[in-house]
Amino acid sequence: MDQKPACENPVSPTPDYGPKVLIVAQNASARMGGEAFLPLKYFEILKQRGIPATLIAHSRNRHELTEALPDFTDDMYFIDDTALHRATWNIGRYLPAALRPVLIGNLLNQINEYYQARLIRRLVGEGRVDIIHQPIPVSPRAPSRIHGFGVPVVIGPMNGNMSYPEGYEDYESRATRLLIPAARALGMFANLAIPGKRRADVLLVANERTRDGLPVPDRTRAELLVENGVDLSVWSTDDTPRAPASPGRLRLVFMGRLIPLKGLDFTIEAIRLARERGADVTLDVLGDGPERARLEKRIGEAGLAGHVTFHGFRPQRDCAEVLRASDALILNSLRECGGAVVLEAMSMGRPVIAADWGGPADYIDPTCGILVAPAPRRDFHHRLSQAILTLANDPETRHNMSEAGIQKIKSRFDWQKKIDRILEIYHEALTAHR
Repeated sequence: MDQKPACENPVSPTPDYGPKVLIVAQNASARMGGEAFLPLKYFEILKQRGIPATLIAHSRNRHELTEALPDFTDDMYFIDDTALHRATWNIGRYLPAALRPVLIGNLLNQINEYYQARLIRRLVGEGRVDIIHQPIPVSPRAPSRIHGFGVPVVIGPMNGNMSYPEGYEDYESRATRLLIPAARALGMFANLAIPGKRRADVLLVANERTRDGLPVPDRTRAELLVENGVDLSVWSTDDTPRAPASPGRLRLVFMGRLIPLKGLDFTIEAIRLARERGADVTLDVLGDGPERARLEKRIGEAGLAGHVTFHGFRPQRDCAEVLRASDALILNSLRECGGAVVLEAMSMGRPVIAADWGGPADYIDPTCGILVAPAPRRDFHHRLSQAILTLANDPETRHNMSEAGIQKIKSRFDWQKKIDRILEIYHEALTAHR
């Protein structure tokens, strides 16, 4: 664990400068995207506004975080692995694979939180913290040890309490399906023993589905705040005029990890069907993961070689350039609690085709995209193909969706407006605490 001298990393005590905020997020990551990226945006924008913010993360992400935000490295602290971490990891090697992530993962998390608590206590004792914010993990049932430090605590926005659609049960192993109800029940009991969420000054949830999964007696006290936001300095349209769209042509983009729950098999089959019906459809895949080799083989078998391009993991600005050159985003994920990429595409004026399930359904309406029911499973790819053909054959609809998406993002999902609201929440919590 980092032990910086107290004279380093000074923050202004001036009230006009805003509260001294501690962002606590062991798994904060600049590279992985999803929930891991959220703490970085809070930290970055607060620092840019002159708010004396500090970040605690795990040392495994030290290099990428300091590289991503080099101007703020003096205000980052890291939890280092210890002999206890290594011993626990070695024990996990002898456990069944199905149990390892749950048992060893949770145990390692508790070890991290022990060392994290020591660091929090030190920073609070030095007068460097007015309020603590824990944005992740976003799971509503994950217990939190952040309590009892003498300053108010904000947890969230949380987002979860999801399952796969009916007919997709095989996307989870039998062992996992059997363990999930027990794990959720255990999560409730764990929050009795580890009462951070029960004692938090503010709980934030992204939607009612997540509120229903909170392990607290009074769920009505949780406030609604959208989980994701959009950085319009990265994800925005430019003034370069585009050539008029040609009916029958559509350049699609997928952004995300290449894992089974993203449903790319259905995407590939839907594109194959759309091309069979005469549409010139292509796909750019931005992301990487364990499914890549299998998906590349599947594309060859589907006769789509040359029409699908894998770019691997790319920096955000590179992804924005590819998206800017596209016509629409497709994300028929089968278990997507959030779906920040949906908002990023909308902010750039790109319609979205997505599964009508989970997070994307919270963001998309008929004015800015097409939601496709994932059930029944047997003809999901046919419904996706029809959505692709709708956008491919109707440039005017694409244009109207483009304008509606941009306006929706500006009014509801701009990160700057989200930070305005979180600062209000901080001040409300501080006032109540005093």
